[in-house]
Amino acid sequence: MTTQETLEAQPPHGYTPDKEAYLKRMRRIEGQVRGIARMVDEDVYCIDVLTQISAVTKALQAVGLGLLEDHLSHCVIDAARTSPEAGEEKVKEASAAIARLVRS
Repeated sequence: MTTQETLEAQPPHGYTPDKEAYLKRMRRIEGQVRGIARMVDEDVYCIDVLTQISAVTKALQAVGLGLLEDHLSHCVIDAARTSPEAGEEKVKEASAAIARLVRS
């Protein structure tokens, strides 16, 4: 199998093999967010609401870090194998994404 055939046989995104796990985690986070809305609606103590917001934030960060790792190990590496320029472009893209994650 040639390098091109190998690249074409791989999934389109680094997260594709773990897509179902990511979707399951996102559904769980979605449920947590709905729970926070209910807490606010029910006038739950503010510290308890903030605690839940912190938990959701950490869960989203974990998903983001997983996606970033998948991107680096799949998309960036594949681009670098294609050409140094393509690899450099993906590294810049990943660096910008990391900067956004760090600021959030």
